[in-house]
Amino acid sequence: MQHRGHESRGGTDDGELTVPMAWLYAEYIADELLRTGDLMPPTSFEFRAGRDALALTVFLSDTDGELSGIRVISQLENWLSLTAYDQPWQDWVRERMAELTAPSGPPSADLALAADAWRWLEETELLAPDLDAVPGGGAVVGEDEGPKVWTPAWRLGLPLGHLAIHLF
Repeated sequence: MQHRGHESRGGTDDGELTVPMAWLYAEYIADELLRTGDLMPPTSFEFRAGRDALALTVFLSDTDGELSGIRVISQLENWLSLTAYDQPWQDWVRERMAELTAPSGPPSADLALAADAWRWLEETELLAPDLDAVPGGGAVVGEDEGPKVWTPAWRLGLPLGHLAIHLF
């Protein structure tokens, strides 16, 4: 028996609960890549930003809906190119999300979780080192003492994800 109020949310016509396996698998892959890279503590906001950016990349790049364990290794180069510094990743995410959004009806459970991750990455700002600061502008002893700026989480998470793929 389903919990009251969940009869039609994310389920099929016969009342079964839909499990967002594609998103959960993409998130698992992203989590493993970041943990393997050991770039930051898994409890940090930076880790979450990297995981969500990578999960979106993995989920949205799977155009055939057939992401499997064996294909992960073959997709690493594709993910590297999508997350590269000179690529308009955020535009690509917006376009892919728009393509996957059905014109009528509720979004799939997978797409709803991907949309939540994208919303968090866009709306959340993290205090990060200012990578665009003028070099030689002053004596910086440690990374915590340099100039910092508030930046959207995806701007921090994307390079972390890219580096994690390289380290894998």
